[in-house]
Amino acid sequence: MRCRVAIIGYGRLGRACAQAIKDCAELELAGIVRRGGHVRDLPAVRVALVCVPAAAALDVAAELLQQGHAIVECAALEGPALEAHYAELARVAARHRGRAMLGAGWDPGVLTLLRGAFEMLIPHGASEIRLRPALKLHHMTGVIPGVRAALAAERSAGAERRRYIYVELAPGARLDAVQAAITADPLYAGEPAEVFAVDSVAAMEALGQGLVFERRGSGGGGPHPSLLLEGRFDATQFAARAMLDGARRLPRLAVGAHPYHLSVEPRPTS
Repeated sequence: MRCRVAIIGYGRLGRACAQAIKDCAELELAGIVRRGGHVRDLPAVRVALVCVPAAAALDVAAELLQQGHAIVECAALEGPALEAHYAELARVAARHRGRAMLGAGWDPGVLTLLRGAFEMLIPHGASEIRLRPALKLHHMTGVIPGVRAALAAERSAGAERRRYIYVELAPGARLDAVQAAITADPLYAGEPAEVFAVDSVAAMEALGQGLVFERRGSGGGGPHPSLLLEGRFDATQFAARAMLDGARRLPRLAVGAHPYHLSVEPRPTS
């Protein structure tokens, strides 16, 4: 029997959770609670995913615990604010004998755990995290018939350079005609170019994140160890997958608040 999950809030994180649940054999979407709605209106909810902005997360999560719901949260807070957030949710969970999975996201969440693992393996050294865009995008200049806005990116593989064009089409415009106009432009002559239609160029610019995380050892004799993690990803999608991982395991845990940790148990395939 699949675990029925409610999504509280339907911004980018809520939508990412809803999409990820479709591919999860262990979870079933019980419903989505937007502003003004209530989980009690949904039948047989076992776990609630708190996907509201960080400023509202504590109040929403505490109210759900008081109502007897198990929760998974990943509020994007730092330092003393994050510590106070966790302490209050642990207090509420203990008082109402509820279950809470804390920090089940990307950061705080999986990135925090990766940082801890690197520092455990290399206890003496320095860490550096650099964020960068997954693709270097720039606005295309000039008028393209049927296009309201466009972004261009390029990647190089050896001597070959490939272009990626993301276009926001005007009403009635056809992608094949737009692609023909772009590839006929002398700017792209002789270079492979792929054209994709997107709903919003502005939203496209906001998506995607690149990260380089390096830990370099110091002190002692001999060669110094180093670890390097490089990735390009959508941090919201990663946060959603961590929340679902927490939701799968939370009903089996004891009453109380549990910091998120990575699971190594085998999982059934869908």
